[in-house]
Amino acid sequence: MKLKSMKESLDRDLRDPEYAAIYLSDALHEGSPEEFYLALRNVIRATQGMSQIATETDLGRESLYKSLSESGNPQFSTVQKIVSALGLQISIEPARSEILT
Repeated sequence: MKLKSMKESLDRDLRDPEYAAIYLSDALHEGSPEEFYLALRNVIRATQGMSQIATETDLGRESLYKSLSESGNPQFSTVQKIVSALGLQISIEPARSEILT
């Protein structure tokens, strides 16, 4: 499968809010902060684009690119604004525990 078609397939899937939420949740729980920022960039690219998110969050487009870059370290409030602009929300739940039998 060509890389371009894989990206197009991912973009199509990420347009579904349920899929995007699972994708971001997995990146947050299973990966590093950098992997989560990459996943967030992918959702932004597939849905609204950085310019639209910048407008909706009242944050500068260049600032968003820098914050979500591999070396970026965005404030929690920035991530929260982006997630909200994507029509998603951040939630906390108890960690899964192994049940011993």
